Amino acid sequence: MITLTFNLVAQWLHQLAKFTKLTYNQINIIVYFAVIPLSWFLLLDLYFSVYFFTIGFLIFLTGFKVGCKNFREYSDELFMKSVHFLNYFNRFGSNYYKSSVLICVAVPIFIYSVLFYLILVK
Repeated sequence: MITLTFNLVAQWLHQLAKFTKLTYNQINIIVYFAVIPLSWFLLLDLYFSVYFFTIGFLIFLTGFKVGCKNFREYSDELFMKSVHFLNYFNRFGSNYYKSSVLICVAVPIFIYSVLFYLILVK
């Protein structure tokens, strides 16, 4: 199940990269470091009936876009740091696939679940 989930997510990211004409590393960084956090901030703002989180993060992303000289190179470097982070858990009996699915799929799903629950019971 771990390998299947990993492969499905990786295939989806590859297709998204192909569609957007970006590299796999670029789309990976955009999804996991911009799109997912932005969606969480939108949900938090919805829950608190404010838009400080979203506006603040959009300002940060705009500043990053303006200040980043070579996004492809930056994405490659940040992607490799993410791989090293995920491989860190190998010392605890995990592997890259397990860590990726847990941290990059299960944790975001859990966070989405909590945020949607909070919004629905509000």
